[in-house]
Amino acid sequence: MTKNHKVECKDINGNKFNVPENELTFRPSVYGVVLKDKKILLSKQWGGYDLPGGGIGVGEKIEDALKREVFEETGIKVKVERLITCKDSFFRMPAPRNNYVHAILIYFECKVVGGKLSKKNLTMFEQEFADAPEWVDLKNINKIKFCSTTTNPKILGLTEEGFKQ
Repeated sequence: MTKNHKVECKDINGNKFNVPENELTFRPSVYGVVLKDKKILLSKQWGGYDLPGGGIGVGEKIEDALKREVFEETGIKVKVERLITCKDSFFRMPAPRNNYVHAILIYFECKVVGGKLSKKNLTMFEQEFADAPEWVDLKNINKIKFCSTTTNPKILGLTEEGFKQ
């Protein structure tokens, strides 16, 4: 890359920003795709939905981060089953942060092993924009407004019946 290289970032509304690469924060993150009885577990946030998940802490193992994030955002405890896909995304974090991020997003299929739906484990920051998690019928998967540009049922291999075989 050149010294003055710019990267296009999008915000949750699809607005585009050309940002110098040296202004990007690198953020590896992990997300759980949790299906049960033809429903998908989603975190309600920013006026839409997203898969439960988030940033991997420095020194934190990927699987541990995934279990922590899913539990924090939903109250559900999971077992990690398999890697689905890995994508990258360049985006602007919503206010109050407003920083620009180069994210690596790692998606895993997970199975429920315990817990119950709750928002009581959300971090202070997450409480500002997130609401109670929901089990959403897969029949509605293509009608859902996802906050992340990379959370796409086709990318994840999802249909109204579950994962494509």
